[in-house]
Amino acid sequence: MNGLRDTAGLMDGILKEQDIRKYTYTLSRSEKQELNLENGDFKLMRTVFNNSAYLRVFMNDRMGSVNGNDISREGLEQLAKDAVSAAESATEDPCHDIAPDQGSDVFRQGVTEPDIDRFLERIKEFLDVVKNEYPKINLMATIGAFDRWTWISRNSNGTEFEAFAGQYSFSLEFSASEGDRTTGIDYLGFSTADLDTPFIDMVDIRRRLENVQNSLDPQTLDGKFEGCVILTPATAADMVMTTIYNYASEGVVLDGTSQWLDKVGEQVASEKLTVSFKPYDERIIMGERGTANGFRAEEVTLIDKGVLNTLWLSLYGSKKTGRPLVKYTGSDLVIEGGDKTLEELIASVDKGIIMGGFSGGQPGANGEFSGVAKNSFLIENGKISGAITETMVSGNLGEAFKNIRGITKEQRCNGSTVVPYIAIDGIVISGK
Repeated sequence: MNGLRDTAGLMDGILKEQDIRKYTYTLSRSEKQELNLENGDFKLMRTVFNNSAYLRVFMNDRMGSVNGNDISREGLEQLAKDAVSAAESATEDPCHDIAPDQGSDVFRQGVTEPDIDRFLERIKEFLDVVKNEYPKINLMATIGAFDRWTWISRNSNGTEFEAFAGQYSFSLEFSASEGDRTTGIDYLGFSTADLDTPFIDMVDIRRRLENVQNSLDPQTLDGKFEGCVILTPATAADMVMTTIYNYASEGVVLDGTSQWLDKVGEQVASEKLTVSFKPYDERIIMGERGTANGFRAEEVTLIDKGVLNTLWLSLYGSKKTGRPLVKYTGSDLVIEGGDKTLEELIASVDKGIIMGGFSGGQPGANGEFSGVAKNSFLIENGKISGAITETMVSGNLGEAFKNIRGITKEQRCNGSTVVPYIAIDGIVISGK
C-alpha cells in the first residue's frame, strides 16, 4: 500500500514528456480481506489487491477520458497515449473543464489497521445469536470484509488530494423456512469503523430478521385501494434517490426532461422532507472527500423542508446550463428524522402497508412508477395484520413526496446512509 506518491511523480513526468498541459488524474491502491460463508459455514477467506488509474486530458476543447489498472511505467505511458487519442477523436466542447486549484489536503478516514481476530469473533457471535434466537432463519450467504485503500488525485491547476481509508463491512442474504414453507430472499448490509457493537445490534438487523420469520404465511390481497405506504429506511433511500435522479440530476437537466427544471426555490415536496448529502457526517464511514470534478467535496442540502435548493450539476453541467455547481458527486445520503415513532405511524394508518422492498422498472420522465412490493406487511386499523404477497404499488414520485404523512425519529445508519421510515399517502395498492 506504499509508494503511491512515487507513482504520481512518475505520472507527472509522463504527462510532461508527452506535452500534456491540461489534465486531471487519480491513482489508487486497495486491499480487500474477505470472508465468505454459506449456510452459516465458513467457505472462503481471501485477500485481493487492486490498482487503478483514471486520467482525463484536454486538448483544444476536446477531452479524452481513460482508465486502467496497470500503474507501472509502461501502463501509465500507454494510458497517457490512449487519453490523447481519445481527445483527438472527441467532439469539441468548451464546457469540459477541470476544477481550479483546490490546494493540497490529506484525508484519513475509518480504520486502516484491522483487527481480523476480533472481526471473526463478531461474525461467529452473530451466527450463534441467529441460530439460537431466530431458528427459522436461513443465512444463505454471509460476507465479511475489511477494505483498505489509498488514493492520490492531482490536476494541472495545482490540486493535490491524498487519502488513506479503511472499513469493515458485513452483508447478508437470508430467508426463513419451516417445514415445506419458505419465504422470499432479503438482503442487508452495513459498514463500520470499529467492532465495539455486536453485529446483531447494528442498523435494523433484528427487525429485518423478525420480519422475514413473520413472512412464512403471507396473504394475498383482493382488489385495489388507495392507501398509506410506510417505506422502510432502505426502501425510502432508494425511492428518494430515484426521485432525485429522475427530477434533479444532470442528465435530465441537460436533456430538458426534468420536471423540476424551473422549480429551484419552490416547494416540490412536503415540508417534512429534508434531503442532504453529508460526506462529513460522523455517522458516514467513508464520505466523499474529492469529487469526480476535482473539487474538495462539500455538504449540500438538495431539499430543505420541501423546498428545492438546487439541481445536482457537475462542473460540466454548470457551465453548460449556467446554473450553480454542486461540489459533491457521491451518495452519502442523510434524510432528516421527524417527530413520530414507527409505532405512532403504524397506529395512524387505517389501511396500508409497510413496504420493505420494491421491484419495478425505471419510472417515466414524469415520475410515474409501478412495481411489486417486496418483504411487505398489511396494516389495518392501526395494526400490522400479516405479511402480504403478489401486491403491486403505483403512483407518481413527485406527488408521493408531497403527500408525506409522517417521518420517524428513528433513523437507520448503515455507514453510508442515514434514513428514517417515511409514511406516504395516496399510493395505489393492488392485489389480485
